Amino acid sequence: MTDDARDGNRDESRTGPRPARDGHRAGRGTVTGEEEARRMHALVERLYPLCRSITGDGVRRTLEIIAESVRLRVREVPTGTRVLDWEVPREWNIRDAYVKDASGTRVIDFTASNLHVVGYSVPVSATMTLDELRGHLHTLPDQPGLIPYRTSYYAETWGFCLAHDTLEGLDAGPYEVVIDSTLSDGSLTYGEHVVPGRVAEEVLVSCHVCHPSLANDNLAGVAVALGLASRLAETDPWYTYRFLFAPGTIGAITWLARNRERTQRIKHGLVLACAGDRGPLTYKRSRRGDAEIDRAVRHVLRSSGREHGIVDFSPYGYDERQFCSPGFDLPVGSLTRTPYAGYPEYHTSADNPDFVSPEAMLETLETCWEVTRVLEGNRRYLNLSPYGEPQLGRRGLYGSLGGRSDTRQAQMAMLWVLNLSDGRHTLLDIAERSDLPFPAVADAAQALRGAGLLKECAL
Repeated sequence: MTDDARDGNRDESRTGPRPARDGHRAGRGTVTGEEEARRMHALVERLYPLCRSITGDGVRRTLEIIAESVRLRVREVPTGTRVLDWEVPREWNIRDAYVKDASGTRVIDFTASNLHVVGYSVPVSATMTLDELRGHLHTLPDQPGLIPYRTSYYAETWGFCLAHDTLEGLDAGPYEVVIDSTLSDGSLTYGEHVVPGRVAEEVLVSCHVCHPSLANDNLAGVAVALGLASRLAETDPWYTYRFLFAPGTIGAITWLARNRERTQRIKHGLVLACAGDRGPLTYKRSRRGDAEIDRAVRHVLRSSGREHGIVDFSPYGYDERQFCSPGFDLPVGSLTRTPYAGYPEYHTSADNPDFVSPEAMLETLETCWEVTRVLEGNRRYLNLSPYGEPQLGRRGLYGSLGGRSDTRQAQMAMLWVLNLSDGRHTLLDIAERSDLPFPAVADAAQALRGAGLLKECAL
């Protein structure tokens, strides 16, 4: 029995296309960046109408759509299962909800926007005046045209969200108030996709699938994760890549509780969220602060020339705080564009597909891809001719650079690799020390190794 199959909870497997393995490491196929951007945005548009929460059929349907693109192992963890200091909650599903005025008009309508209902609202069927209803209504007076997103996962209550402008236009009532929902024993659902590598050590890529109609805060991250998985499927990667599609907080906690032994394999990790707005890229370091993933992302962002920010770890935000909790302390950072709660559309109806930019998602994907190229290519070498500078011209190394637009950079990369390949420095160390792009350093190392001047050392 495989590690993936060995567990004590109820599991269901759903299988999508098997990733191609073509034996090389740099494949991109014939898909253009423009096409990737279009596909990611189309996925956001398709997933946007679904009513997701931390449990329920909206999550399952989301994972079914994801499984059309990748092989996905879907897990069902029963209500009441103990997961670290938490417990899997009861499952919530909703069919309809509304507030009708005396004429029968739905003044608040779940079918118009699933943000209209507070997540995890218990069933309601009553007639109320506006004064009686007001304590269950949530608006944003400072953003009067927008519907807020609100939840109440662990306290049984109910409520509606609406634009403040709408509330201001309501009369005294009475109103028919209905929430057709269920809160009962069921399960928490999450999915995993694995791109096999040459070694068992893993790169974890995590994104959350628990928010309803919020395009940037979580769907753009899902789309970028799938774009990265698609690119990796065309390679023969060194590391094994594990993609986790789970509800926020409780989903990551559940995964950690069920995979304590596997966490020892996680060499690097990224949490993806808010991946499609037009703000600059932002990287939040892991709790360790100087993990290889922290250095790799920093190097890629600085070398790319893209506008960006780098912030220190804090135990607030997305699921990096679960992976970086002190008992696990995994090397997992978080990549977003505008950070958590940092844009006015955050957790409102303005976070819609029009707010998400295909070009921004593509830039996020390119950044993730370049980070994987650093992680995949980071090796340590030993200079086999360390006494003085070896004669590169005699070995045809300088001659091979003639006519290149980056000749000077390539020459400097060779000299830096030779000088620092003492068995202690990695290629990322050299790229950081020399202030040269990692690809230039990696290309130099490959050329020098081919000329018999370098020997690879164990990391």
